[in-house]
Amino acid sequence: MELRTRILGKMLNSEVQEYLKENDIIIVPVGTTEMHGGFPLDSETVISEAYCLKMAEACNGLVLTGLPYFYAGATASGRGTVQVSVREGIDYLGAIARSLLRQGFKRQIYLSFHGPAHMTICPMIRDFYDETGVPILYMDCMMQVNKCKDLLTDFMTDFHSITVGAYKIMNRLDDVPLVTGYSHQDPQSCAQFNDLFSLGYQSAAVGYCFGENKDHMSTPDIPDIETRDRMAEVGENLINKMVERMDMPHVVDQLRELEKYGLENEEKYPWMPAAWNREHGAK
Repeated sequence: MELRTRILGKMLNSEVQEYLKENDIIIVPVGTTEMHGGFPLDSETVISEAYCLKMAEACNGLVLTGLPYFYAGATASGRGTVQVSVREGIDYLGAIARSLLRQGFKRQIYLSFHGPAHMTICPMIRDFYDETGVPILYMDCMMQVNKCKDLLTDFMTDFHSITVGAYKIMNRLDDVPLVTGYSHQDPQSCAQFNDLFSLGYQSAAVGYCFGENKDHMSTPDIPDIETRDRMAEVGENLINKMVERMDMPHVVDQLRELEKYGLENEEKYPWMPAAWNREHGAK
């Protein structure tokens, strides 16, 4: 099937119906709107969207965009940050996942580049399985980047290039402003508490907010269009290489096999939540 676009919201209903006759994959970028130095507030949303679009191209999937408002975390001290509670985000994302399943998307993959996103997505993933018996997947984009360290020359420099490259992939490069004055080497104002922060996974260890806007984060000077274009080219190439490493066809095949494995277990263990709900109906 020749697709005019892979972004669900840009498709016609008839196009979605035709796609679902052939495949059932949807990839969902979960984003934030938060202060981010010299980059736009939705930069971590756009990074996730760019990765998801390339992932969908690799496995013949669709992408559900338009999810930029979830738990931001310590950036709530920024006046531009939209802060949604973890619990509200779980419920909202769960409602979306159930709708997508009713529509016919059994292979659902959720991805985020935002550190605290696991607090929202992971509980939804597990509850969804117990409710429906359908395994859906969370891919932490930062973990995928860490698997590709051999592709990077300098982590933070390449991270910023990936950000700009993502805007290019999403046809929004002009939204990255030409700025100076956001680059610094100052430690975060909360650095004295790093021993606490390291006791749990990423931002989940303890509640706090950044004391200074510059804490999130130092971003490079982009004085002219040529600099922005160079960063975008480097970042786009890195995204393409990382998505190739992800081997999305294998990921989707594994999801299908995992569902079969789960159905076999439901027959052996009918008291499992998924088996019980399938038999008696979720209450």
